[in-house]
Amino acid sequence: MHEKPMKIPGSDHPITITPNPGRVVVTAGGETVADSCNALTLREACYPAVQYIPRADVDMARLERTDHATYCPYKGDCSYFSVPAGGERLVNAVWSYEAPYASVDAIKGHLAFYADRFEITGREA
Repeated sequence: MHEKPMKIPGSDHPITITPNPGRVVVTAGGETVADSCNALTLREACYPAVQYIPRADVDMARLERTDHATYCPYKGDCSYFSVPAGGERLVNAVWSYEAPYASVDAIKGHLAFYADRFEITGREA
């Protein structure tokens, strides 16, 4: 069996996770999917910041787990969800690292939403 490469964040590929001091609201088509005062802001290398929202603050009834999966050598295996009410645009539009690597363990139990598919207010730049 092929081992997946695991990389540790460092000066060449920094990752920071900090509490977002504000309220983050995620909507799709005017419907609220998530509303949190406990979001975490993950900044990775040169990528845009991503808000990770605790599952407790997400309307999980609106989400449907898919078979889609990806792998990040810095964070681990990634699972995906769709928002059926959003049609094709919201297929695999939500992701979660359910067993993240130790260096990013803070995002366990959190979900992230593609910023180009949802309206996200309160996110940090």
